[in-house]
Amino acid sequence: MQPGEGPWQHRTVLLHEAVDALVTRPDGVYVDGTYGRGGHSRLILQRLAPAGRLLAIDRDPEAVAHATHGEGRVTDPRFHIEHAAFSELPALLAAQGVSRIDGLLLDLGVSSPQIDNPARGFSFRASGPLDMRMDSTRGESAADFLARADERELAAVIRDYGEERFAAAIARALVARRAEGRPVRDTADLQQVVARAVRTREPGQDPATRTFQALRIFVNAELSEVERALAASIECLSPGGRLAVISFHSLEDRIVKTFIASHSRATVDRRAPFAPAPELRLRALGRLRPGADEVAANPRARSAILRVAERTAVGVSA
Repeated sequence: MQPGEGPWQHRTVLLHEAVDALVTRPDGVYVDGTYGRGGHSRLILQRLAPAGRLLAIDRDPEAVAHATHGEGRVTDPRFHIEHAAFSELPALLAAQGVSRIDGLLLDLGVSSPQIDNPARGFSFRASGPLDMRMDSTRGESAADFLARADERELAAVIRDYGEERFAAAIARALVARRAEGRPVRDTADLQQVVARAVRTREPGQDPATRTFQALRIFVNAELSEVERALAASIECLSPGGRLAVISFHSLEDRIVKTFIASHSRATVDRRAPFAPAPELRLRALGRLRPGADEVAANPRARSAILRVAERTAVGVSA
């Protein structure tokens, strides 16, 4: 078996909708900021003319290995992939000699191969080491964070990133477990500790769901990564270039929605009503959700939201 390959398959969410919205200039330069297993990238390449280019980015070395080795290898000369976070976009473009791009696609969150592989520690469905790092070559694992964080920090992370109302009780339980000399090191342990601390939960949802989400977001600095990538997109997109972002939970979608709105709606300063109108740098093109057929075929798509915006011409005012 080649590096990056395995039994864990990935179904690309909103595949055609995202690429249809993104690719408007077949001879342009595009960026797939979250390669995953290449579903969006391969369709983008099909839409590009011979002069077009696609730069793919992924912080997961397994995803990069999938694109460069074995059956998943992409041999198209118009394609290039980098092992990096998408917040590093400006530096990556500069290294490729690219000053402006015609489209940026971000498919946020965690991929199915990451969730389904117990060794990655993203899911409680099977016992595995509590890692949760998207880039397994650097940074602090979830287990390491749980081993050193105090009760107050643990509660803040679980509350803020998991929107968990029992965050304080879960944090106390984790610290108590550590004080006994039995720190939580695997997914099954974490699930059990949370299950005992959470008094009630919505029907059909495991008590540990929100805590796992919170730790994953924190360990990977996911929200700040999104904010940095969105800010970079303004400077990197050519006029008429498209920004397409797929979100899977309310925290990241709120960031995307607010960002697009702040750059596409005029806000009048009441203290200076006769000041020049602000420059609008984006034009919001709307949002899409998966259809019923896609959700039936891939339940993980049910919470996805695609938001699309277009870079305006320089100097366009409200």
